[in-house]
Amino acid sequence: MLTLLGFAMIATFLVLIMLKKMSPIAALVLIPALFCVFVGKGARLGDYVIDGVTGLAPTAAMLMFAIVYFGVMIDVGLFDPIVRGILKFCRADPLRIVVGTALLAAIVSLDGDGSTTFMITVSAMYPLYKRLKMSLVVMTGVAAMANGVMNTLPWGGPTARAATALKLDAGDIFVPMIPALATGLLFVLALSYVLGRRERKRLGVLTLDEALVEEKETETVLVGAGGGSDRGKSPSSGGGSGSGTAADRADEEDDERFQGLDPDRPTLRPGLYWFNALLTVALLTAMIMELLPIPVLFLLAAATALTVNFPHMPDQKARIAAHAENVLNVSGMVFAAAVFTGVLQGTGMVDHMATWLVDNIPGGMGPHMAFVTGILSIPLTYFMSNDGFYFGILPVLAEAGQAHGVSSLEIARASLVAQPLHMSSPLVPAVYVLVGMAKVEFGDHTRFVVKWAVLTSLVILGAGILFGII
Repeated sequence: MLTLLGFAMIATFLVLIMLKKMSPIAALVLIPALFCVFVGKGARLGDYVIDGVTGLAPTAAMLMFAIVYFGVMIDVGLFDPIVRGILKFCRADPLRIVVGTALLAAIVSLDGDGSTTFMITVSAMYPLYKRLKMSLVVMTGVAAMANGVMNTLPWGGPTARAATALKLDAGDIFVPMIPALATGLLFVLALSYVLGRRERKRLGVLTLDEALVEEKETETVLVGAGGGSDRGKSPSSGGGSGSGTAADRADEEDDERFQGLDPDRPTLRPGLYWFNALLTVALLTAMIMELLPIPVLFLLAAATALTVNFPHMPDQKARIAAHAENVLNVSGMVFAAAVFTGVLQGTGMVDHMATWLVDNIPGGMGPHMAFVTGILSIPLTYFMSNDGFYFGILPVLAEAGQAHGVSSLEIARASLVAQPLHMSSPLVPAVYVLVGMAKVEFGDHTRFVVKWAVLTSLVILGAGILFGII
């Protein structure tokens, strides 16, 4: 009964938000509360919610101060060189912009934090998508999948959890998986190329001048939408070849004008650039070395960044107010998700669902438990937190595998393949940073990304089997 109710609760939640019948916050709170009553444990709803909130409170605190910190770093211009480099590559070509989104998300994901990745990626790319009227769900989907592949880094979370749960070395799990994960990342880039070509076909290729004119006059100018070359054209439309120094200077001027971030914003602090860069490196190093809990590190870093960059109190208040909307949206989602996870775990629904799935594995699949683990990880890590899956389900799967001669290392590696989909789970706080900053409905993001993320996960699993890793 609990198994059926658990699946019904999840299905109800997904259907309602994808059909936009309820907002994610309302659905995350009201649906589990209703099913808690159906289970007959309505009297304990308060306990379940408090347990869920207690478990997610550090995550909410981390996200709140991370948004403030990286918001300030964006304000003061720390990431402007990266943004300029990506924009110079992208220009006004939708294909390049989508590929650039995947590249930027993958590079920034090296710090191991999804929220950081999404804040930087959206801040850089959102203006381009808006000016060219590109699909914003393409941006959120590509960023989430690229981050999901990179989330398997040993300091990203899943690999460390798998190593801890099965008492293995994280390096023994991750290093052999590199070829499969690299294949997954290449697939995301190839998918970005395909989605970019689709956007290019829909919109055409605009020059930088035309994109700026379109923004002012709200008039779409399509260039090269017919049978001509789909390479980006020179901004000059005169009779010359456009290869001289005058054209080069025009390109440079266009690059300066077509910025994702305003190059003349009053919050820039060029004189403090290296201080901010060193502070960020120190923060990321402390995170990787686990010198202090991550929420504490972000709290200290945000306070330091505000004090040094904006020593006057009114300026500090203005910066906090500027990022308050994102802070409120994300923290609200996290605490609403705490109701969902609290009810799932407190009522025992998640345990019964996992046991049902494991018990229904056909006996003949025993020798192929690594493959089975990879397949099961796709839905399980979407509907469960990483903690729930890696500490609750993975040991059971590993024990079943060992009974059929499958090593725990193979099981652990297979458990990583679903991270491209997991990063879009409604139980992952970082995804609310992504859709919130991109001004995309969570249901629209889910409807777009699920099929491609599942395909990416299957590609990683297939590559792992092909290379003999899993």
